[in-house]
Amino acid sequence: MPVVLRERGYRFEFYASDGDEPQHVHVKKDAKHAKVWLVPTVRLEFNRRLRSHEVNEILRLVRGNRVSLLESWNDFFSD
Repeated sequence: MPVVLRERGYRFEFYASDGDEPQHVHVKKDAKHAKVWLVPTVRLEFNRRLRSHEVNEILRLVRGNRVSLLESWNDFFSD
């Protein structure tokens, strides 16, 4: 699973087995984990142990980096 972004203690990564799903990113910090869809709009798929202010921060970070995350997804899964 490539880590495509690190910001504010969060790791943004893809799972190699996720290529058949719509574009998304897994966001992890410690034992906390969220899955965020990138298309058609940024939205939370699930949240494990993250507080609401952390989810809001993650969504803000994903929105701010959406273009580069989509480029990374397309580069990774096009090989």
